[in-house]
Formats: sequence, structure tokens, C-alpha cells
Amino acid sequence: MSMAAAERNYIRWLTSETPNSATQARAIQIYSTASAFAANRLAMVGLGILLVILVVVIAAPLLATTSPIEQDLAARLLPPSAQHWFGTDQYGRDLYSRVIYGSRVTLLITACVLAAVGPIGLIVGCISGYWGGWVDRVMMRITDIFLGFPKLILALALVSALGPGLGNAMIAIALTSWPAYARTARSEALILRENEYINAARILGAGSFRIVFRHVMPLCLPSVIVRLALDSAGIILTAAALGFLGLGAQPPLAEWGTMISDGREFLLTQWWVATFPGIAICVASLAFNLVGDGLRDLLDPRGA
Repeated sequence: MSMAAAERNYIRWLTSETPNSATQARAIQIYSTASAFAANRLAMVGLGILLVILVVVIAAPLLATTSPIEQDLAARLLPPSAQHWFGTDQYGRDLYSRVIYGSRVTLLITACVLAAVGPIGLIVGCISGYWGGWVDRVMMRITDIFLGFPKLILALALVSALGPGLGNAMIAIALTSWPAYARTARSEALILRENEYINAARILGAGSFRIVFRHVMPLCLPSVIVRLALDSAGIILTAAALGFLGLGAQPPLAEWGTMISDGREFLLTQWWVATFPGIAICVASLAFNLVGDGLRDLLDPRGA
């Protein structure tokens, strides 16, 4: 059989309307979802940008031209040139290299926060929505306490209490972000707990924990994933704001918010010091928003 014929058979297997096994059904579902996402041009642009950022993060030592923390006071505040593509800052550090390495810090913060708030919000929301009663009241009142404060203000208060630093900034952002995911998961769980297949699982003897973790949570997951993608840009901006105020990543670590803070006094004369990290923040935030919009159109039935 030729390669072209094998490829046609594989495509036919992926697009069959009558799958012969659970594996084929799952493969068909993944293929159709990926095809629908690929049809969204803006979402694919965002995904392309995120892939480029990921490559930059992995290959930062190869892409950077110098060390991001190496100072050269004789070359301070030089404009963009062939030697320094983005110019230099007030300490003579190469801004291009610092922007490249800053992508690592930004992606690390975003990934760690998302990895924490997604599961926490999903578990709290599903348990609260399924059990109801006093469990729901207690969990939602705790959630309301966190939601009663603006995220950035609460994050500033937490970092001030914990002390400035990258780790404390991630903890503060995570602690202020999880309630929104709990609310999202709870609203889904309130609907799902009355479905017939949930009642059937109860009749068959399934315990509450099994129902929540095996039946309710998987169906709440798409909405949480959509929210995670859409909130990624907000996490980047919050991390940059903490860095701008000196409460996030500490010098000499390269972080985009800190770099903007360093360049604010030179904004009208040496514009490049703050402009290039600002552009990096805008591009990363735009990419996450585009991907999030695409996932919302694809996974959220209410987004249609």
C-alpha cells in the first residue's frame, strides 16, 4: 500500500461516523476538535506566537547575544544598533538578551499559577456545587471573601506581608486567582448534579467522591480550561505590575515588569529601555487572549 493510500485510510478512520472502538471514538473527537480550532485563524495566530515564545524560552542561551545581567557602564543607555539590537539600559546591560531571558520568568510565573489555581478552583467548585447545603455555604463564603477585594490590591497586600520575591509573587497571584475558577466550576456542577446519568450512578451505588471526581469534574473541566487560557494574560499583567512595583522578581533577574520600571525615568529620552519589554508583554498577552477566544468558541457551548 502506498503512503498516499495509507494516509487516505487514516483520514477516513479519523472521520468515520461509526467508530468501532472507544480508542477510535476518542481519536475522532480529538481530530474534530483540532480541525475546528485550526479553522480559527486568529486562534492559530495566537498559538503560533505562543510556540515562538516557547522556543525562545527553551533556546534563550542560544538566542541571547550576551549575559542578561552583565553590566558595562561604558555602554549605558545606547540606542538600538547592530551590536545591541534593543539598545542598553542604565547599567549597560543588553536589553535584547534581558527581554529573551525575561520570557522565561514570565512563562514560569504563568505556568506555575495556572497549575495551582486550575485544580484548586475545579475541586472546590465541584465539591461545593455537588454537595450543596452547609458545604456550599462555607466554601462560597470563603470564596466571596477573596472575590471582595480587587485581585491586584489583594496580591499587593499578600506580597507585602510575605516579602518581595518571585516565589512569593506566584503564591500571591495564585491565592487571588483561584476563586473565579471555583465559581465557574460550581455553576457547572449545580447543573450536572441533577442530570439523569448522575442519578443513575447514585442508584448503582457510586459514592459522592467517585461521582464528583469521575463524572462531574471531567465535564466541568472545559469551562475551567477556557477560563485559564483567557486569564493567562491577566496573570502576565499582574506579575508585571508586581515587578514594576518592586515586589516581584528582584534584581538582577530579568523580568519584563521590572525592566519597564527601570526605564520609566528614561521614557522620554531613552524610549527603548521601557518600550521593548512593554511590547513583549503586549505580544504575550495578545497571544494568550487569541488562544483563549478560540478555546472558548470551541469548548464553551454558551460562547456560540
